[in-house]
Amino acid sequence: MITEIAFIEVISENHTAFEVAVRKAVAEILPQAKGYVDFELQKGIEQPNTYCFHIRWETLEDHTIGFRESELFVQWRSIIGGYFAKPPIVEHWASV
Repeated sequence: MITEIAFIEVISENHTAFEVAVRKAVAEILPQAKGYVDFELQKGIEQPNTYCFHIRWETLEDHTIGFRESELFVQWRSIIGGYFAKPPIVEHWASV
């Protein structure tokens, strides 16, 4: 299992709408993705305009190929992408 960690900066007046959009996208889109395990959203304390996604996938390819190269990703981004102040920083992590 791997964890996708994404840092997303959101303009302050859009926080509530972004959080609603994320809940919608997680409920409607991610469960359809092969290899999706679970999702967690966190909000920065020192940097309150920054959110962090932790999305667990069965394999790296489930995210990078199966999801990112699918119509589901297009739908995911159409729901949440309009709230990004700049492109997110996305990395993958493995448990040790």
